[in-house]
Amino acid sequence: SQFRYINEQVRTFQARGDPVLSVDAKKHERVGEFKNAGRTWRPKGEPTEVNVYDYPDLGEGPAIPYGVYDVQRNRGFVNVGMDHETAEFAVESLRRWWRLVGRRHYGEAKAWLICADGGGSNGSRRRGWKWHLQRLASEVGKPVTVCHYPPGTSKWNKIEHRLFSQISLTWRGQPLVSYEAVVNLIGSTRTSTGLKVKAMLDRSQYDVGEKVSDEQMGRINLREHEVHPEWNYTILP
Repeated sequence: SQFRYINEQVRTFQARGDPVLSVDAKKHERVGEFKNAGRTWRPKGEPTEVNVYDYPDLGEGPAIPYGVYDVQRNRGFVNVGMDHETAEFAVESLRRWWRLVGRRHYGEAKAWLICADGGGSNGSRRRGWKWHLQRLASEVGKPVTVCHYPPGTSKWNKIEHRLFSQISLTWRGQPLVSYEAVVNLIGSTRTSTGLKVKAMLDRSQYDVGEKVSDEQMGRINLREHEVHPEWNYTILP
């Protein structure tokens, strides 16, 4: 099955000391003085003031957290977008992970393994995802292998329970009053098992309607795997 194949790939990459990255976009949040579900203890008489009516125009806009979870090192990196969740944004988040964190620990690595959902900005059928990954693989000079979880099984993606659920606990009951608050709350996420998280704000704008032509697709150096080639492939630099 696909799960067995993913586990085999993970073991192979880990044995070589190559990075295994679990990626996904977390639920979009509205930034502004809005109520966030959950209770936080505060001294009596000192509630945080929030807007009585949750009108979108009072907020600063959407926060789109895209996470990269390093499975071996139990480290999270979150790129917080302010515009749209696109394939280009997903790959830019991986690029920022590499520049800020990855190359320090994996400079000698031969290749990367990315475990991703089957849909969304990093979906298995998204042309933009493969096109921008090709550009990234060529920049870093390393092959990038991608394994997608089958549709409807995203809860098995390690990032969901090891990173995103922990971030949700960190900001439960905290109004996300500004982008700075979002980045700081994500960055303060810790667990007793040693999870640490770095977060940054991505102010770039991303084109929702980006089209990748057949000619561009033909230039992608893509090797499909024999097992479920629609879900497993390697992009060579």
